[in-house]
Amino acid sequence: MFSWLGSDDRRKKDPEVFQTVGDGLKKLYRTKLLPLEEAYKFHEFHSPALEDADFDNKPMVLLVGQYSTGKTSFIRYLLEQDFPGMRIGPEPTTDSFIAVMHGDNEGVIPGNALVVDPKKPFRKLNAFGNAFLNSWVLILLIPAGYDFAAVLEWFAERVDRIILLFDAHKLDISDEFSDVIKALKNHEDKIRVVLNKADQIETQQLMRVYGALMWSLGKIVNTPEVIRVYIGSFWSHPLLIPDNRKLFEAEEQDLFKDIQSLPRNAALRKLNDLIKRARLAKVHAYIISALKKDMPAVFGKENKKKELIGSLGDIYKRIEREHQISPGDFPNLKKMQDLLQSQDLNKFQPLKPKLLEAVDDMLSHDIAGLMVLVRQEENQRPKPVVKGGAFDGTLDGPFGHGYGEGAGEGIDDAEWVVVRDKPAYDEIFYTLSPVNGKVTGANAKREMVKSKLPNTVLGKIWKLADIDKDGMLDDEEFALANHLIKVKLEGHELPSDLPAHLVPPSKRKISE
Repeated sequence: MFSWLGSDDRRKKDPEVFQTVGDGLKKLYRTKLLPLEEAYKFHEFHSPALEDADFDNKPMVLLVGQYSTGKTSFIRYLLEQDFPGMRIGPEPTTDSFIAVMHGDNEGVIPGNALVVDPKKPFRKLNAFGNAFLNSWVLILLIPAGYDFAAVLEWFAERVDRIILLFDAHKLDISDEFSDVIKALKNHEDKIRVVLNKADQIETQQLMRVYGALMWSLGKIVNTPEVIRVYIGSFWSHPLLIPDNRKLFEAEEQDLFKDIQSLPRNAALRKLNDLIKRARLAKVHAYIISALKKDMPAVFGKENKKKELIGSLGDIYKRIEREHQISPGDFPNLKKMQDLLQSQDLNKFQPLKPKLLEAVDDMLSHDIAGLMVLVRQEENQRPKPVVKGGAFDGTLDGPFGHGYGEGAGEGIDDAEWVVVRDKPAYDEIFYTLSPVNGKVTGANAKREMVKSKLPNTVLGKIWKLADIDKDGMLDDEEFALANHLIKVKLEGHELPSDLPAHLVPPSKRKISE
């Protein structure tokens, strides 16, 4: 349990005590942020009010892609089993949203039933109507009949990871899908990209497709850093062109690690999203109160309303200057202007400093305290916490990533793997003037630096090879050092600790 006190009298009388990050976020939202949102009609302009389930729900992944990019196959590949309602085909089979969640029993829950379950974080989706609820899935093409971008924004605000799926064999980004990606603005930190079906094209063409995808995404997604793109073929069929097998395996493991990290980082994600929401709510309050202030009390209301909506960009700039707010914190100008058309500006609330002070207090004091609790909860979680399906497929055994390669070479051999090249290493060893069967660190260094590896890498190799820690190397330790240099030069990573199969036979008692 974690508690902290503020400096004002109220905090001294009523200190905040939170058992968990989720409890803290719920209380802070209800007592400090929600009153500001309600006063300035935040929910009518941006996002519905949050409920307890939004803070309690397990991590969610939003998978987005055009038809026939392999979305259903991707999910089935991760689960390693069919799921109710799945269909795979070359025609547009996923023209809606599907939620795939863990449960005690398999089955399909209709969208209308999902939105009335208080234990699920989907109740506010009821506002999008039956046209959406009849198309309830978490995979998509672009369906009509409801505000698709608004639904996508709703999900983007609540999920932990957004995966954009592209087909390497026929890469094209339609105008509709480009608009979908743009709807994910302000959630770029959650976005990852998968270039799927990459085994269907040759290496040279794959490089061109990857470059074209990065160029296209660069024009759509405005981020200071390049979005992470995972290349592979995420289904259980044989690779059509196996030339890039190693690349696909490495990319798959990186993607799995990213997904497996989500439960550990879920509390921090929710905290970060609440901060983003609070910043938007503050800006929204300034905008609404500024419009209220400029509205006439009696005559000329409609004309003034049109004038204010038309000059909303100037109001943005004025608020930016007066309150030192970043331009990136302001809502989309065109969308805001459209929403204001149906509003009665005279019913807006004037600026209420106490509501803003409560949010500022939350951001400056309470959030800082919750950060400590976030780290505590992260450290208590097991690692990794996502198990089952494809995540368990290559953890152990000969098909684990990197098994039998690099530092893992010779793991199943009865003979010490270094013996194969030891005669060549011995020739070098005896040119280094060994004394009592050992070469000094200085003499070994002169030979090892010929590899042109950085000193930091060579230093790690030295620590791994000097098994008896006497500052010198005998012929076996010297051969081991050269073997590890070879491993690194071939592009493999060095182990943190020396694997048992690499320990020289004469040193195995020492290592034990």
